[in-house]
Amino acid sequence: MRKLEMDQYWRGRSSGVLCGFMLLALAYSAVLFTYGPLTGDASIDGAIGVVLGLYVCSHPAANVLDLLFLDGGVVRRGSEERGITWYVLNLLVLMAGWFVVWTGLTRFTT
Repeated sequence: MRKLEMDQYWRGRSSGVLCGFMLLALAYSAVLFTYGPLTGDASIDGAIGVVLGLYVCSHPAANVLDLLFLDGGVVRRGSEERGITWYVLNLLVLMAGWFVVWTGLTRFTT
């Protein structure tokens, strides 16, 4: 059981996983804008977009909370261990997730 908990905890901290989530979010938005409704019902497409966007946003948000509370706080753990690129990647993934949420919400108004 302990190994499973560690795997779930570290999965969101992988740069490759974060890049994959960002690509998935941007691909969903691009396909939705290019081809229109995917399921034939705009409200279902909107719900998928909102849920996907919130899921994508959850990983960078969890990383920020881990930085603030679990890893000794921002004061004791600066950008030395992870580097500024890690935080920029988290910000980009968060922005991509919010873009998908916005895309999903616009489906409800059409």
